[in-house]
Amino acid sequence: MQEGEEIAFEVPEREAAVAAAVEESPSLHVAHQDEHLLVVDKPPGLVVHPGAGHAAGTLADALLSHGAAGGEEGRLGIVHRLDRDTSGLLVVARSNEAFERLQELVRARKLEREYLALVRGKPRSRSGRIEAPIGRDRRDATRQSLDTETPREAVTHFELEERLPRHALLRVRLETGRMHQIRVHLAAINLPVAGDAVYGIGGELGLERQFLHAVRLGFDHPITGRRVEATSPLPHDLAAALARAR
Repeated sequence: MQEGEEIAFEVPEREAAVAAAVEESPSLHVAHQDEHLLVVDKPPGLVVHPGAGHAAGTLADALLSHGAAGGEEGRLGIVHRLDRDTSGLLVVARSNEAFERLQELVRARKLEREYLALVRGKPRSRSGRIEAPIGRDRRDATRQSLDTETPREAVTHFELEERLPRHALLRVRLETGRMHQIRVHLAAINLPVAGDAVYGIGGELGLERQFLHAVRLGFDHPITGRRVEATSPLPHDLAAALARAR
């Protein structure tokens, strides 16, 4: 090749699509990272992976630049989810081996996921266990419900963190991870999550989303065996709503 000569080539379709996705992806805060996995702190309003109405600009797109690997195209490295308007911590695989072993942790219920939820009402006890199967609602396909033809086992634990005049702050732990599980289970015991327009009352306390934040993630590293602990502070909008509730 001589000076001044030009080379023309076509970028493979898949590589071009990946490059475009990375370009459109949002910035991401990483709470923990090593060669096998990372724990990310998802902001509210961010969809986890592409779907109807959300072809790009998802968490999955942002993860491409962090080396996410394992699983299906379009959701590489993702072994569990958060709702679009739920913020907080997610663990993501960076290799096929890590992906498979993280899936095993989830199936064995050894991935400890804790949330803070502000609910309207007062719990009858300081702690509780909700065990009620969840599936797609019989009448509304956009909702999850206990009234369903496709029930799947769902177990949620909660502890009272703080009692407020009209609300209560709960620390919630997932044993299973069904879609909308915390929101559906708490609404079922008359403790709807504050700001939840689908299963509770939207807009209260100035909230533009449900008061639900994945505050802690704990697990034994699937490759090294070392303990991984990550925490996330309440985002400003939830902290402001909590102050108003007090």
